[in-house]
Amino acid sequence: MPYSDCFVTEEPTREEIDALTSPTVVEFGTDWCGFCQEAQPLIAEAFANCPQISHIKVLDGRGRPLGRSFGVKFWPTLVFLKCGREVARLVRPESRAEIDAALKRIG
Repeated sequence: MPYSDCFVTEEPTREEIDALTSPTVVEFGTDWCGFCQEAQPLIAEAFANCPQISHIKVLDGRGRPLGRSFGVKFWPTLVFLKCGREVARLVRPESRAEIDAALKRIG
C-alpha cells in the first residue's frame, strides 16, 4: 500500500506493526492539526518516488494505543520501519529533503 491521504478506519495493533516485513512509514496525526496539514504536500511528494514503501496514516489522540506505544507526543510524527523495527523518526517535518533521507534508510 503506497502513500495514503486517508486515515485508516481501524487502527492496527502494535503486534501487527511489529510483524511487518515490508518497508513502512506509520504517520500519526489528525485531520484538524495545522502542522499535519502543512506537512501533507511534502509527504505526498516524497512518497511519489517510493511506491514500494507502504504508508499507514493513523488518526491519533488521547487514549489511542498505537500512538502511545510509539511515544508520540506531537503531530505529525512519521515512524520509518524496516522489518517492523523503527530506523528513523520525524516529528513535524519541515522539508521534503528530510523525508527523502528517512525514506532512503528503509527503501
